[in-house]
Amino acid sequence: MKPESERKSLDFYLNKVYPFTIYPSSEGGYSAEIPDLPGCLTEGESLEELGRNIEEARRAWIEVAYEEGLGIPLPRNEDVYSGRFVVRIPKYLHRRLAEEAGRSR
Repeated sequence: MKPESERKSLDFYLNKVYPFTIYPSSEGGYSAEIPDLPGCLTEGESLEELGRNIEEARRAWIEVAYEEGLGIPLPRNEDVYSGRFVVRIPKYLHRRLAEEAGRSR
């Protein structure tokens, strides 16, 4: 648990926008999960109901974690990623990839 002086307010976390993923359910309706909040998922018969349910699940997840003094992950966003990805590959593969990239322009 973080010392109170370092801890952000509950509203700080509740006001964050967490992306979620929607899956159609094989029985009908939909399921949704927030990957940044482990175990935060819900279901709904319609997309409207799912939207209300995922918002309720997000708020409840954050409130419980906050009350328990657990760490609350911040939502991933593109600002965190530099866009740089470094990997070593054989020269022949590098050439082929560069050629393919040139063709697709």
